[in-house]
Amino acid sequence: MPVDPAALATLVDEVGRFYVTDRAMRRAQDEMIRALAANAEPEGAQVAAYLAAVERYFSGFEREARSHLADIERRLAKVSQLQFNLSAERGVTARRVEATQGVLAHVLELGGR
Repeated sequence: MPVDPAALATLVDEVGRFYVTDRAMRRAQDEMIRALAANAEPEGAQVAAYLAAVERYFSGFEREARSHLADIERRLAKVSQLQFNLSAERGVTARRVEATQGVLAHVLELGGR
């Protein structure tokens, strides 16, 4: 199945913005860059191999990123719950301070220290 050369070039540019250390992915990227630079339409097998290499390489990162995102979401939920609990506790404590200040003010009115 033929691939739009402009879309393929866009993908190659997008992949090129990443620091790729994997040799197989780096080789596939370099080969596709050379093929596109030669203004030749890459062969179907070459395109399929490139797409498979990109998918294999980036799917691992995507899984890792999703896992990290889920971990962050869990931690944020805990922080949010903690903030909610502390805000409620602060409200109770502030009301307790006001109530005790009222009692102490009455003690002073009645001649206490």
